[in-house]
Amino acid sequence: MTWCVYLTHPEVKIDPDVPVPEWGLSDIGRERAGKATFLPFAKEIKQVISSAEVKAVETAQVFSGRMNVFHRVLQFLHENDRSATGFLPPEEFEETADAFFANPAASIRGWERAIDAQDRIVNGVRSALRHIPDDQPVLFTGHGAVGTLLMCHLMATPISRHFDQKRGGCWYRFEKDWLSTQEGRHLGWTEL
Repeated sequence: MTWCVYLTHPEVKIDPDVPVPEWGLSDIGRERAGKATFLPFAKEIKQVISSAEVKAVETAQVFSGRMNVFHRVLQFLHENDRSATGFLPPEEFEETADAFFANPAASIRGWERAIDAQDRIVNGVRSALRHIPDDQPVLFTGHGAVGTLLMCHLMATPISRHFDQKRGGCWYRFEKDWLSTQEGRHLGWTEL
């Protein structure tokens, strides 16, 4: 077995009138996404897999375009479903996100429950890897909340915002077999 990298999209163009899944990268976000192509693992990546949200697709396209690797889009790797509230001002969003992580079995303000989002992202990553040779490193481009939920699973740690990234455009590396063994230890986000 070999390894994967989970990379979150960097800064986006926030538009309260556009559904959040349709937000794209800002100029700064696009510039930061390009930094991934200079990371030590970049030349080893054989495939990029992203969620279907525009910001994740654009992050993947920056990497796959510059590194000339195949990019696949999988709908079920999306961020936690927050469509019940749509856009929230930053302070209100942070309070709601705190509650989302603190109460993983509850739907906070109609958001997808953290335990359900975790199950979806873990099974989604497993499914995505099913037909990829074990020796091929894969880059996943996605989102902060589900990336954190995946990290908690890999470490067999209860869901906690303590493990959340400090800003978008962060990554961590994990072994593919940790999806089953949950032997990941001391994982943490690294900024681009």
